[in-house]
Amino acid sequence: MHRFFPDALRSIVCLTIALSATAQSQEQKQPNLVFIIADDCTYLDMEVYGGQAKTPHLNRLAKEGMQFSRCFQAAPMCSPTRHNLYTGIYPVKSGAWPNHTCVYPGTKSIAHYLRNAGYRVALSGKTHIAPKESFPFEYSNDFRQADPNKNNPYPAIDALFSESKKADTPFCLFACSNEPHSPYNKGDAGAYPPKSLVLPPSWVDTPQTRQHYSNYLAEITYYDAQCGALLELLDRHGLRENTLVIAVSEQGSGFPFAKWTCYELGLASGMIARWPGKIQASSTSDALVEYCDVAPTFLQAAGAPLPPAMDGRSFLPVLLGHAREHKAVTFAIHTTRGIINGSETFGVRSCANKRYRYIRNLHPEITFTNAVTRQGGDKANFWSSWIERAQAGDAHAKAMTKRYQSRPAEELYDVVADPHCLTNLIDDPDLQATKVELSAQLDAWMLSQGDQGHETEAMAHTRKANFNKKANRKARAKPKA
Repeated sequence: MHRFFPDALRSIVCLTIALSATAQSQEQKQPNLVFIIADDCTYLDMEVYGGQAKTPHLNRLAKEGMQFSRCFQAAPMCSPTRHNLYTGIYPVKSGAWPNHTCVYPGTKSIAHYLRNAGYRVALSGKTHIAPKESFPFEYSNDFRQADPNKNNPYPAIDALFSESKKADTPFCLFACSNEPHSPYNKGDAGAYPPKSLVLPPSWVDTPQTRQHYSNYLAEITYYDAQCGALLELLDRHGLRENTLVIAVSEQGSGFPFAKWTCYELGLASGMIARWPGKIQASSTSDALVEYCDVAPTFLQAAGAPLPPAMDGRSFLPVLLGHAREHKAVTFAIHTTRGIINGSETFGVRSCANKRYRYIRNLHPEITFTNAVTRQGGDKANFWSSWIERAQAGDAHAKAMTKRYQSRPAEELYDVVADPHCLTNLIDDPDLQATKVELSAQLDAWMLSQGDQGHETEAMAHTRKANFNKKANRKARAKPKA
């Protein structure tokens, strides 16, 4: 008895130390990181944000985590958005401000930084980034091509999860859908009868518009199914508990006043984050966050150093409930040069706080055009029906088609009361201080980014991913004197 108690006590002490060390090790274990992104989806169209497109899986994700209401990207187009997301650098500074573009040589991305921190870093689905040396992901097409309703739709992702778990190696996955980008041909459009739909107030009500809207909403639900299949795969591998998941909607849809514009619905994004035991379930946040903040947030969650080159700032304190606010303003840029049917020059810059969005149109004398306004549209031809209505004398059609293509030099909107940006308050005497403040913030940001406005727009075509290749081919083809 006398010898038993010291031995037992020693065993208990050793066991306690071992358990404590195990617990500490588990607490310090690097989390897996998953980022799921749609393609051309207006967040207000999603059921989880009060819209008409059913999103049962994202609804459940929101109940399990934190739902953001004030998330933004720095450009309302696919390529600049994705470069901004992966580098944490704003578009002009990185070199990737037009569409179908590339970052400057030597630019590093989250793929470099997380690999250095011991992660496998993968991207499945849509890319739209260049050059490859700046984005050394493990690439696959699973999330772009696979039908989420089939058995094992994501074999490459399945292998990533399995191999990472077996090797006890953390992973970061960017799952990039191609939905609901046009053409709108996936999902069950029958679930959204065109005549039953409520159209945004900035749209012209035509049968063509309603049919394309129906098809588009079906693709949002298809994207939701993609999210559901991926989340189920995480659960199947037992990875839910130590995985930070963020799901977003990307820039607005390809309909007017969203994508290709710096209006609120062109820049605002839905964002939902889940990290069991870390992020409070069924929580919400109206903190201002930007896509460039995702990379530093992932790096901080992984315990990796934050590179000084990044413009973004980690919003991990918001996720963990340690802070309620993040940024005071957000910034954005848009250039039409080089996009399909784009105006040769129509540069747009914007700065917004939580309530007001200031927009500066650098070329108000020019007619704004893009893929929507060309014959046949962007694989969804409804614009011609708007023009026909306008020419037939429909007052609303006249007003909407004119304001889409003819912009004043400056615009100011109360985006809380007017998210569709219908009422320009730029001359409101009570808001002159707000206009001056946001304009000054925009000037300071442009200066910090090396954005020279007109001059930057004029060289936008040189940032196209294939610009040097074309220039070299022309040089080689030119006959010698």
